Amino acid sequence: MTDTTPRHGGNPLLDPRAVARQLRRLAALPQAPWLHADIARRMAERLGVIKLQPAVLLNWWGFLGDSREALSQAYPKAKQVWVEPTEALRLRSAELVRRSWWAALMGGAPAIEVQAESALVPGAAQMLWANMVLHAAPDLPTQLRRWQAALAVDGFVMFSCLGPDSLRELRPVYRAMGWGAPLQDWVDMHDIGDMMVEAGFADPVMDQERISLTWATPAALLKDLRLLGGNAAPLRFEGLRTPRWRARLEQALLPLAGPDGRLWLSLEVIYGHAFKAAPRLRMAQEVSLSAESLRSMAKQGAKRPA
Repeated sequence: MTDTTPRHGGNPLLDPRAVARQLRRLAALPQAPWLHADIARRMAERLGVIKLQPAVLLNWWGFLGDSREALSQAYPKAKQVWVEPTEALRLRSAELVRRSWWAALMGGAPAIEVQAESALVPGAAQMLWANMVLHAAPDLPTQLRRWQAALAVDGFVMFSCLGPDSLRELRPVYRAMGWGAPLQDWVDMHDIGDMMVEAGFADPVMDQERISLTWATPAALLKDLRLLGGNAAPLRFEGLRTPRWRARLEQALLPLAGPDGRLWLSLEVIYGHAFKAAPRLRMAQEVSLSAESLRSMAKQGAKRPA
């Protein structure tokens, strides 16, 4: 029998230690993962339904989200604050901002700041943008509450993330070979919508899109998947793999080829947006009255004219 108990104390869907290692590796890349700019463009096409023009825009995980161009075109007057989860990513984003400082100055664009999440002023932003971030959150409810706290009342959040059907073609391949989980599980969009309401967001709107990716060879497929992040499943194989195992994996991936001979995998991309609701006034659940107060109220009622 397979033990399905997570080997860490966090979210059972993914291992935070693996996510931390992936973030360190991705921070050293010359550019963000290749897919993210395209998803940012697709998400920006949905901004037409939002009429609010933010003065301060939080770009969550600015380097890895690769959304600068999309956001600058949509909100050229907004001040962008890139919020990074680690020191390595803050340094990486700061480097990008320095390189583009002169171009921004000449174009009259507002400066971009890079901050840690702990340095944010609560309620100071009108918009929070998070491209391809949420599926890597070790604790989704906590992450959504942090987003809600960072926004002003009536500010809005817009995000994208991977859904549970992403790369599903890999699961039967690994299962047939007895290799454990090839990737972590991801949360369904309806569950994310429920979590947003619980976090204090109003009227969340969720949508999904399915994208097909193709590669000429198994080696090219595996290289691109590594550039996207990696396997953070708690029950993944954590030891070192041998070149012989890699050759077996590439052979096992060959049946994924379509009629044109190219290997293909599918992605489910989830898009969502919602507004921060005004805080609700809490009513007392109980009202306590003394016996004397009740007698006084009864006497006053008896004295009223019919």
